[in-house]
Amino acid sequence: MIYTDALIEAIRQRLEESLANWRLPPGSKVEMLTVSENITYLARSADDSQRLILRLHRPNYHQPGEIESELAWIEALRADNALHTPAIIDGEAGRVCSVEVDGESYAVVAFDFVAGNEPNVGEDLPRWFEQLGAVTATLHQHSRRWPRPEGFVRKEWNLNTMLAADGHWGDWRSAEGLDAQSEALIAAAIAKIEQRVEAYGAGSDRFGLVHADLRLANLLVDDDRLWVIDFDDCGISWFAYDFAAAISFYELDPSIPELQSAWVKGYRSKGEFTAEDEAMLASFIMIRRIMLTAWLANHSESGTYAEFGEGYAAGTASLAQRYLEGEF
Repeated sequence: MIYTDALIEAIRQRLEESLANWRLPPGSKVEMLTVSENITYLARSADDSQRLILRLHRPNYHQPGEIESELAWIEALRADNALHTPAIIDGEAGRVCSVEVDGESYAVVAFDFVAGNEPNVGEDLPRWFEQLGAVTATLHQHSRRWPRPEGFVRKEWNLNTMLAADGHWGDWRSAEGLDAQSEALIAAAIAKIEQRVEAYGAGSDRFGLVHADLRLANLLVDDDRLWVIDFDDCGISWFAYDFAAAISFYELDPSIPELQSAWVKGYRSKGEFTAEDEAMLASFIMIRRIMLTAWLANHSESGTYAEFGEGYAAGTASLAQRYLEGEF
């Protein structure tokens, strides 16, 4: 589905009418923050003393059990003080609520508002990437030891669901700006990826429950704290993939080698990350870049597309050539 301006506004109005469900006082307002896979809104009381983040889910992307499973992991992480992530705010109608607009029902989850800013590339970022590496290692350790509750279900991010034409994010070949030569380069990169990843394997020490979207937009810096938000894409995949997600849309930035070194250093301060794991990062970066190429092709209405869409597919072909030549 496409989030039109009219639909985004109609949902905003419907949420504003429903704020009593989350115990916000009369006169509270809702404003749209971001449009991506989901729509994120900020709700605030008239005196600004109460704020909530409302995440409205795209219909038919996650099933109810998947949303509940995500929230179960967030609650477990918070209970174990594994990392800083906002609290889930239950509504009067439950933890996962719903609103109906134009005959379509949308799942809505509320989170506590956390002040902070997204880290910016080039802005003392190595320091934050070292901290992110440490946070990611802690997250993975929790993932390995946490007994998932009965009925837990999340998407699996494997080579087929990541890169195939019918993958979770669609077909990268539908991206604008790809000519035959570019398609051939990306296809050749995928062949190399498949060979390397299959050799690497998916043992329990390498493959498990991950955040899967630890990009800058899902991190908040508040003083010396690094907050992790938006577990909406969490699922079963390779642990090393979480670094690739961290540099989403910036894969060609010249600072990436430095950020990778900082992330690995931070990770190793909290957990094991072998030389073989590190050697696989280039393949996971290439996977993520191809996935994002497909995602942008299917989300032209999003703010993310407006910011990164132009020329992104051509950049993917360029990165594929570098990957094939062993340059990163």
